[in-house]
Amino acid sequence: MTQVLDSPREEVLKLYGNRLRLRVCGLYCEDDRLLMVRHRGIGPTDTFWCPPGGGAQFGETAPEALVREFAEETGLDIEAGELLFVNEFMQPPLHAMELFFSVQVTGGTLRQGIDPEMSLEGQIIQDVRLMAFDEIKSYPPEEVHALFRQCQTLDDVFRLRGYLPQP
Repeated sequence: MTQVLDSPREEVLKLYGNRLRLRVCGLYCEDDRLLMVRHRGIGPTDTFWCPPGGGAQFGETAPEALVREFAEETGLDIEAGELLFVNEFMQPPLHAMELFFSVQVTGGTLRQGIDPEMSLEGQIIQDVRLMAFDEIKSYPPEEVHALFRQCQTLDDVFRLRGYLPQP
């Protein structure tokens, strides 16, 4: 009997759907480009670009979770900087409180990483790269994180503070 594997979207919903999740996200800029991760299985077009990050685990501080997530997703070693803002990600059945930090790279090599919670066949990370702000803004709004709807420049991203209102 052959086992039917879940699609990436089904795996995302099974792991994260219908529950509130705490996520940590890092904003890293190099040469006027922001580090971004492309996921599948999220959003209406199955393409979703956002800064690196992921769920904090029980007993793990937010900065510790961010260091772990960056290593897993991007291959980079980082130090968490200032907490900049909080975003409430709501695309039912997904709901997450996201803490955005500035980060500094301290080592490692940029590469496309993995999401250890996902099966090998169900990996959702499709690309990891530094992107110019114009490139980020060239994607349809539903294919990039909502924070970019509130920004006209890369500098605006790093000026966001407090709780971001829902678009």
